[in-house]
Amino acid sequence: MCGIVAAAAQREVSGILLEGLRRLEYRGYDSAGMALIDAGQALQLHKHAGKVKNLEDANARHPILGHRGVAHTRWATHGEPTSANAHPHLSGERVALVHNGIIENHATLRNALKADGVVFQSETDTEVIVHLIHSSLAQGETLFDAVRLTVAKLEGAYAIAVVDTSHDDEVVVAREGSPLVLGIGIGEMFAGSDTLALRQVTDTFVYLEDGDLAILSAGGYQIFDKTGDSLERAETRLRDTDNQADRGEFEHYMLKEIYEQPDRLRDTLTFEALDDSLFGEAAAAIFDHVQAVQIIACGTSYHAGLVARHWLEGFAGIPCQV
Repeated sequence: MCGIVAAAAQREVSGILLEGLRRLEYRGYDSAGMALIDAGQALQLHKHAGKVKNLEDANARHPILGHRGVAHTRWATHGEPTSANAHPHLSGERVALVHNGIIENHATLRNALKADGVVFQSETDTEVIVHLIHSSLAQGETLFDAVRLTVAKLEGAYAIAVVDTSHDDEVVVAREGSPLVLGIGIGEMFAGSDTLALRQVTDTFVYLEDGDLAILSAGGYQIFDKTGDSLERAETRLRDTDNQADRGEFEHYMLKEIYEQPDRLRDTLTFEALDDSLFGEAAAAIFDHVQAVQIIACGTSYHAGLVARHWLEGFAGIPCQV
């Protein structure tokens, strides 16, 4: 499962993008990359097979800096896990794009682009998207309209983030079938595959829905539907406790779970984490009518679910399956 991070800010964002990718490592991946537009309005790119650490090392040796950029961790679907197939993908040294999802009609689109003289640099389905956007830009479309016209041609699932050297303050994003969330800062905007990727920079988010497109800039954001009409989506502010999913300094999540057990046990026994907002405002009315519970889990969560089943059936008298 691929991971996306994007940023448009008044400050330099390469460190934010790299930290976002580190926070998305739990999704699994085989390559990583990022592209930024520098002060001279040129695209700067690093992408490598292997770990995010490889990307960090490359950026330490040859830093790329900018106030706008996109970054990605890839799990190979179309094409081998190589640097050439890693994201971001570029078109004409002008447009950079990252993508999570699968484009089902990519072969048809690729053949049409090849017939128009486009030379592909990778085996991925994603590369057709960036070339289609570039083609629309070459015909005079704005970046937003180029993305909007392009996604109308796609069949399948996608979450994409795009930057273009001729649009010096924008990142355009779109989603259909793959998750994408906006992060709202002060003088900066972000996008990511989930909130965890952005919790180090904001606690306020907008969850995009299927068919949504958005323009991000340091000054704010606008959301649109596929026809270009403006939309409004609710802003959600997450609590500090929602950041417990952050792996922090632990090497992996299992180690984090082990070391946090005393704190979680204390919170449970003292009810410190059990406030009215835990399950939402409608919880009381819903819980009054619960007749059975189904717990879906895997790994260590499965074993925790078995314990919860014992408690629910033994203490609450509610049938439970895991």
